[in-house]
Amino acid sequence: MGLKHSYTLIAPFYDLVVAKATHAIRKTSLQQIQQLSRHGDKILITGIGTGLDIPHLPADRFYTGIDLTPGMLNKAARRKGAVNITLQLGDAMNLPYEGASFDLIVMHLILAVVPDPQLALREAQRVVKTRGHILILDKFLKPGQLALLRRLANPITRHIATQTTVVFEHLLEECKSLAKVEDEPVLAGGWFRRIVLQKTKD
Repeated sequence: MGLKHSYTLIAPFYDLVVAKATHAIRKTSLQQIQQLSRHGDKILITGIGTGLDIPHLPADRFYTGIDLTPGMLNKAARRKGAVNITLQLGDAMNLPYEGASFDLIVMHLILAVVPDPQLALREAQRVVKTRGHILILDKFLKPGQLALLRRLANPITRHIATQTTVVFEHLLEECKSLAKVEDEPVLAGGWFRRIVLQKTKD
């Protein structure tokens, strides 16, 4: 089952499963927008899904939210409120934007979902401006962590909803322009992490 197809089926139930569990950690992550960007900055949200991030966004920036699934975007559109956000159908692994187009990028629960998380992070590196930031919230194994149950589940879950064996450090190794600024465990015994990156060079 392809990602677009599976999330089309999941869209009507997504909020019931995810909203309450991630509300607090989303809010904490998105508070960084006030500190790391300025009034009028352009911010990209990759994999915006049903728009659970939207209520936590400062209203004085210009946002673009991209997602692969029309059903998810339809639900996100109902959450727009006063936030200046453009919603667009698109792929986090092949972003339809010029390089250095955004001052900040939000990647919440997307790197462990896409088939190629390395490519998705490289695309974010490409379209964020130098000295801009990337806010990441997702589940990652630690380097060398056994996590046998997660590894056994991954061949099934990766085709339905999410990968369970992504190691963030391996992704970052291939993105030479990105430096880790913050890395904090936030949920499920540290499986979920809140990470802040900065692009340090072109």
